[in-house]
Amino acid sequence: MVNILPMDPIISASGIRKSFGDRVALKSIDLEVKRGQSVVILGPNGAGKTTFLKVLSTVITPTKGTVIINGIDIKKKPAEARRMIGVISHESYLYDELTARENLGFFGRMYGLGKDELEERTDELLANVDLLKRGDDRVGSFSRGMKQRLSIARTLMHKPSILLMDEPYTGLDQKAAETFESVMDCLDTGKVTKIMVSHNVERGLQLSDRAIIMDSGKIVHDSPSTAFSGTEDFRHTYMSLVCRDTDAEGITNL
Repeated sequence: MVNILPMDPIISASGIRKSFGDRVALKSIDLEVKRGQSVVILGPNGAGKTTFLKVLSTVITPTKGTVIINGIDIKKKPAEARRMIGVISHESYLYDELTARENLGFFGRMYGLGKDELEERTDELLANVDLLKRGDDRVGSFSRGMKQRLSIARTLMHKPSILLMDEPYTGLDQKAAETFESVMDCLDTGKVTKIMVSHNVERGLQLSDRAIIMDSGKIVHDSPSTAFSGTEDFRHTYMSLVCRDTDAEGITNL
């Protein structure tokens, strides 16, 4: 594994292009993210936000371009790169027929956690998402909000250094949203790098130190989140950059 200084980029994407047949979803994206940064990506529906996140998480392979994660080329060593990545989305990726504890155990073993560490980590995370008392219950009996809370625990089992979040608030009830933000606050912000795709401007700017706007498969704006005085200020920038033939109102709180 390559040792990288804290100020060096932990994520480096160069010339990323992704096509699905004749449709070009990503158009030569370049992006560097430093270790510990928290980035929000906003933009209209169809801008390429989720596709870009899937490229970073190794779920899909770019048509052209290179992604380096902590010194690792994800095309050459995707499995090694995935060990450093956790993904949170509106899909829980849980098994209904297994208990909460069995679900976490399954994913923990996938990442090579030993028995003692697995048990300790499982109890710790179940407590963090307020599901310790339901640890031996089948996930099929859980509400959607409970499943989303358990999904957060699943994502953090192997202590990823990079969190990729695709609309993490979608489908969350108030309890799950509070749990999500509480867990995010407890992460070591100096070590964990976070990239969140969102339509929620207010929460996105609050939880990030860098704001990116994508449109039509390209990055059209990249600045510190503090460059905006609030959602109205962001709205003016957003509307001046996003093409009128796209869903320019594809974000909330504007």
